[in-house]
Amino acid sequence: QGQLAESGGGLVQPGGSLRLSCRASGPSFNNNGMGWFRQAPGKQREFVAAINWSGHSTYYTDSVKGRFAVSRDSAKNTVYLQMNALKHEDTAVYYCATGNGILSTTDVVGRPMQDLEYWGQGTQVTGSS
Repeated sequence: QGQLAESGGGLVQPGGSLRLSCRASGPSFNNNGMGWFRQAPGKQREFVAAINWSGHSTYYTDSVKGRFAVSRDSAKNTVYLQMNALKHEDTAVYYCATGNGILSTTDVVGRPMQDLEYWGQGTQVTGSS
């Protein structure tokens, strides 16, 4: 059973940057599309960004377009989320996730979150006001 582990969260001032990492252990997820999601206090978990299995295709929710960038390093079995120009409203716990048969960004966005089998434990990102 594969596992995902996020890291890189922290406290950041508005306009600052952070890079989150999602490292897979156990069976490789190098052939999987991957997604980043976030959950703010008192809100439902929402989609943030996705990358396809090859890393050549990405997709973002409108609120982070132009500020966030998702990438992957297959040699390290790791997916990254570079977050720039952070805003207070980006404050949330950030999760990476994937599932069986997930290959494309469309697969990530199209599958209900509850049907993604693999989730990390999350990493907290807090934008100071």
